[in-house]
Amino acid sequence: MEEVVSHGSPRTVSQTRTRRLTRIFIHIGIGGLVTGWWIAGLVLHRKDKNWIVPFLIWLAVISRLIFWHFPAVRLVTPFLKIWRGLATRRPFSVHPKWALTVSWIIFAALVVTVAVLSPEFEDNNTSNRGISVAGLFVTIGLLTLTSKNRKRINWYTVLCGLYIQFVVAAFVLRTTVGADIFGFLSEQAASLLGFASNGLAFLTDATVPDLPWFAISVVPPIIFFAGLASLLSYWGMLQWLVTKAAVSFHWLLEISGAEAIVAACSPFFGQGESVMLIQPFLDVLTPAELHQVMCSGFATIAGSVLAAYIGLGLNGTALISSCVMSIPASIVVSKLRYPETDEPAVTAKLTLGSAQEAKKEAGNWMHAFTNGCWLGLKLAGIVAAVLASVIALIDLCDALLSWAGKYINAEDLTLEYLLGYLLVPVSIMLGVPRNGDLIHVGRLIGVKFLRNEFLAYRELQENALYLQLSPRSRLIATYSLCGFGNLGSLGTQVGLMSQLAPRRNKDIANVAFSALLTGVISTLTSAGMAGILLGEMSTTSLAMARSNATMPTSLN
Repeated sequence: MEEVVSHGSPRTVSQTRTRRLTRIFIHIGIGGLVTGWWIAGLVLHRKDKNWIVPFLIWLAVISRLIFWHFPAVRLVTPFLKIWRGLATRRPFSVHPKWALTVSWIIFAALVVTVAVLSPEFEDNNTSNRGISVAGLFVTIGLLTLTSKNRKRINWYTVLCGLYIQFVVAAFVLRTTVGADIFGFLSEQAASLLGFASNGLAFLTDATVPDLPWFAISVVPPIIFFAGLASLLSYWGMLQWLVTKAAVSFHWLLEISGAEAIVAACSPFFGQGESVMLIQPFLDVLTPAELHQVMCSGFATIAGSVLAAYIGLGLNGTALISSCVMSIPASIVVSKLRYPETDEPAVTAKLTLGSAQEAKKEAGNWMHAFTNGCWLGLKLAGIVAAVLASVIALIDLCDALLSWAGKYINAEDLTLEYLLGYLLVPVSIMLGVPRNGDLIHVGRLIGVKFLRNEFLAYRELQENALYLQLSPRSRLIATYSLCGFGNLGSLGTQVGLMSQLAPRRNKDIANVAFSALLTGVISTLTSAGMAGILLGEMSTTSLAMARSNATMPTSLN
């Protein structure tokens, strides 16, 4: 009797075995179907289509099916030991006391070597690349000096993030495979959010989704994605995604899963949608985690607007690589500025709410989806109201400055005009050529910070003042503007996160402005890193950037 109680009835055991066997056969069938699709595509289109993306999809599906039955830890643990034992903790068997110093020396030597040995052409010379290198290390030094708690900086996370940022930059900028992979991911994210346009067309007219209005391109995707995130949470898929990200990034960079998932998703979905992914966990995040989550949103743009910017004639490779480089960059900068001093709840040993808990709030999957859409509608209203009000406030300040400037013969006095001069040192550290472009790049960064990157990019492409920028200056400006780090987004993020986690209003407000500044700096470090690697870019890419700048483009 005791044996039956401890192991279950024979009927229950038989049903369990039957379910396991059924699942195995179903997974074998799915694996065979995906494998057949991949092989058929490789045979039929090996010459006219890219093969690396289908291979990665096949690998992801097969890996998921295998790890459903065999613990992934058995495969990951040996690599983890190698990574921590050789690559980071004790490189080249150096005593732990000197490991940090040696790691910094190796990183500095790597960056300087690339800057010095890369071929020179036009204004992309060793001098300008050397200034980009110096600017990178000056930025790290200033962040360290202004850190909230220098003694608690995790230099392991900082160094690993810098190495990853450099490798990702080289992979995306210098290899066709890298550009194809991340271009594919961004396209799919934009395509996913683009389905919201179908619903908008049904409610209005087929021509409405094509209107160049911010409300049209941003608000419907927020509502749709909120419903989709709620649906994924109801099915338990969202919890699975956060858990896996928690384990992977905690091992690699010693950051929490919540930080990891937002950092990884921000370049593809955007700041609002990425925060929705971790909505169930916002109440338990530490202040440092909230800072990192907000910083990730400010550090990059979303895949949903990437196509619009490419349509303006901007360099697509620069935009895509900047988005990807901002993932590790935001982690590095945020952890320097606001180190972790508490014990995160969302770590590798993560215990998250299950799908059963999510189902308590919804009667079925449609109920969960509609609840998410209602939340998305409220969030979209917050976004629209805050952005419109912030831009109006900035225009009010500009009007007051212009009025005061009339009395000193400075009628063009505006916040953007002032920031253009104040940000000249930033342009210098980015490695912008000292040929008159410094003030122009600084002013564009000011436009992006005060208003948004959309207007700054339009200025870059349409304003005659910026058409004469050198190819290097233009590309550095393209990287520098590639982020949501502006005052309007600050209000949006505060309002959105306060709505999602009302009990954390005070904590969110306390870290918001610091997160905004670090997000902007993250984007600028990506621009500086690109300035180092631009020496390896082909003259064809630079010529394309120059020709795109003269294209007659318009949003209307």
